[in-house]
Amino acid sequence: MDIGVDVGTTVTKAVAFDSAGRPLAEATRPTRLIRPEAGRFEHDVDEVVASVNDVLRELAAVVGDRPGALAITAQGDGLWLVDAAGAAVRPAISWLDARSAGVLERWTVDGVAAEVFRRTGNRMFPGASGPLLAAVLAEEPAVVERAATAAYCKDVVMQALTGLRATDVSDASAPFLDPRTGGYDERALAATGLTSLRELLAPVVVDGPVGELRDDSTGLARGTRVSAGPYDLPAAAAGAGVVEVGDALLTVGTTLACQVVTRELPVDGEPAGLLLGTWMPGVWLRAMPAMVGTAALDRILALVGAEVDQLPGLLAESPPGARGVTVLPYLAEAGERAPFVDTRARGTIDGISLSTATSDLVRATCEGIAYAARHCLEAAGWSGRVTVCGGGARSAEWTQILADVLNASLHTTAGEQVAARGAVISARRLTDPEWVAPTRQVDPDPGRAAFYAEGYAHYLRRIAHAGPRWADPAPTSGAR
Repeated sequence: MDIGVDVGTTVTKAVAFDSAGRPLAEATRPTRLIRPEAGRFEHDVDEVVASVNDVLRELAAVVGDRPGALAITAQGDGLWLVDAAGAAVRPAISWLDARSAGVLERWTVDGVAAEVFRRTGNRMFPGASGPLLAAVLAEEPAVVERAATAAYCKDVVMQALTGLRATDVSDASAPFLDPRTGGYDERALAATGLTSLRELLAPVVVDGPVGELRDDSTGLARGTRVSAGPYDLPAAAAGAGVVEVGDALLTVGTTLACQVVTRELPVDGEPAGLLLGTWMPGVWLRAMPAMVGTAALDRILALVGAEVDQLPGLLAESPPGARGVTVLPYLAEAGERAPFVDTRARGTIDGISLSTATSDLVRATCEGIAYAARHCLEAAGWSGRVTVCGGGARSAEWTQILADVLNASLHTTAGEQVAARGAVISARRLTDPEWVAPTRQVDPDPGRAAFYAEGYAHYLRRIAHAGPRWADPAPTSGAR
């Protein structure tokens, strides 16, 4: 029996698997995403670590206290500043945070962002650790002075459980890892002016840090083997069996995470997306983790007074094309990060008339997110099979829209367990196909696929014309 833990943005999940990869038991705890002010999103680090202890104690009571391995994965990016003992020196900053938008805009204009991309294959965005570290250094220099590590979520959990300070190549990738050497790129650090903070970057263990539980606070036996990583995007790819070059994983979650397996280093093209290291030599994931996931749909549902369980009926009531209503679903306060970066990107709804129904707004949002998925996958070099996971994949109706927009057969898997499963697969170096999450196939409808091909072309034209509008936002009062 092995246990995988997935520390997400709003929930921590632990799953116990038997030797054949079948789930035996599961435990979850919600975690708070704190919004201290507009555009800022944080976590209480102690609460996050406590949530891990809670789910592990719950599982231990069911399956026993001696798993073969405990594997940790978690949300990526953001900035988790901790001291030498692993204690937080300030609340953790989420990948959703927008406080570094000004820093990133300067780096973009000055060519710094492009230089980092050429060195690492990673196009920085406001929620990435590099610009966040620069922003906190400017706002809270005393906090940075107290920090020993600019860590990532899973690494903070790992240090709390084992005392080990380290990270893996997936989290270290964005934004300072040199994919050619597996070490930090000093020229990328110098370009951002953060060389003086080099010691805050944790040592990189290419195939993931491994330690032992140092006490029994989790309910598991002291000395249990613990593996940290990969972080949730690469872990989900491993859990879904996405390992062949050109194959893609589409995660329809808070982030619309689009990843494609590659053996090439795309550092000479247009700066876009992330290049994530994997634990397989010479293999990377070209990731386009757009900000337009289920959070955008949840917001539209809230605005029209609908619940998630009404989604199937609402999608059935509105035809393909949503009676002319279209949505650019860029609702994140940090703007967009893939397949382009624009901190000013904001959502738009067009084509509304007096006859527009609630169902049209909802369907247009789902279609807009599906177009964004195709945009990201094509930018990432998708050429093979597509596997879909995440909360959005639970909707058969929305999954069908995705299949039709992509004009591809989709293989859907249980998103609730796929990252935890992938963490265990990575920790155990498992190659047994039984461990890969089972899928069901959803095929596109040829007629709707042809219709959506025209809709996608229209979507791309709207994005091309949106930039000047985003650069000239309407005035606001500044009230929060």
